[in-house]
Amino acid sequence: MNAPATWETDWHVARACLDWQVEMGVVEGICDAPINRYALDPAPVVAPKADAPKSAKAPPASPPVQNADPVAEAQAMADAAPDLEALQAALADFPHSELKRGARNLVFCDGQPKARVMIVGEAPGREEDRQGKPFIGEAGQLLDRMLAAINMRRDHPDPASSVYITNILPWRPPQNRDPSQDERAMFRPFVMRHIELINPDILILMGRISAITLLQSNEAITRIRGEWREVARRPALLMLHPAYLLRNPAAKREAWADLLDLQARLRTLP
Repeated sequence: MNAPATWETDWHVARACLDWQVEMGVVEGICDAPINRYALDPAPVVAPKADAPKSAKAPPASPPVQNADPVAEAQAMADAAPDLEALQAALADFPHSELKRGARNLVFCDGQPKARVMIVGEAPGREEDRQGKPFIGEAGQLLDRMLAAINMRRDHPDPASSVYITNILPWRPPQNRDPSQDERAMFRPFVMRHIELINPDILILMGRISAITLLQSNEAITRIRGEWREVARRPALLMLHPAYLLRNPAAKREAWADLLDLQARLRTLP
């Protein structure tokens, strides 16, 4: 029977041992005989690299370009939109919002453009983002039932019994978080232009985000709901968002009172 191979008799074993030592960081071999390292030739001196000529130096970096003002650009784009189609295109082309990178669809509007009542909500949720329409999810279904209670709906052919719906933000924020102050400021010009183009008789600011954005105030919606304010030179009713009502069913009584107030206000209009 042959004797087992060792590093002394097998080249492959010896090579594997050497490779292992290299991997472990060994950079120099040591033999049995002593070595007088002082007698070795000194390492060659490497001449320093010549400095590059002054003419070859890179030119100084130009100062960074100042970022454009997103709010001013939004205002200019909104003012330039002559109709709803152009406004929707301007929103889609607006370059300063990162929200659309994570959203599926731009949520622009729903309902009757000639409606006397325009509802401005907060921001799209998951279902709204998926279908591209505002108030489609559970909160939207509750809104439809609320409107039906006063004989109104978003698709009614009669402008006196229909509503037009949009949001402060056209893109869904990640995880349905609240829009930031910068995001609200950027999209406010588009919403104001949207109101001008629809030209409703009455606005409904539905929810805290809608109220603080269009009123430019930090008042709590639970304190000012039911009040009539003026936005874009027209009466605006402040209401609780249907999502809030789903979390706080007892507040539906206040929402019903606001709906009756809206109905009474509509009857007084010519």
